[in-house]
Amino acid sequence: MPVVTIEMAAGRTLDQKRRVVEEFTNTLVSVLGVDPAEITVLVHEIGRDSIAKAGVLLSER
Repeated sequence: MPVVTIEMAAGRTLDQKRRVVEEFTNTLVSVLGVDPAEITVLVHEIGRDSIAKAGVLLSER
């Protein structure tokens, strides 16, 4: 039972998240040969004020 956790900045559309989940699932099915029903994908959205790159919060870029 593969479990994939995706962490990304908040703000993606429902369609974008749906497509990402489908692509991860399809890749695992192809590479691991598992049934899609066995795959769980968790999407954790993190506020842009809780992520920093190069010492600067994403909300301040």
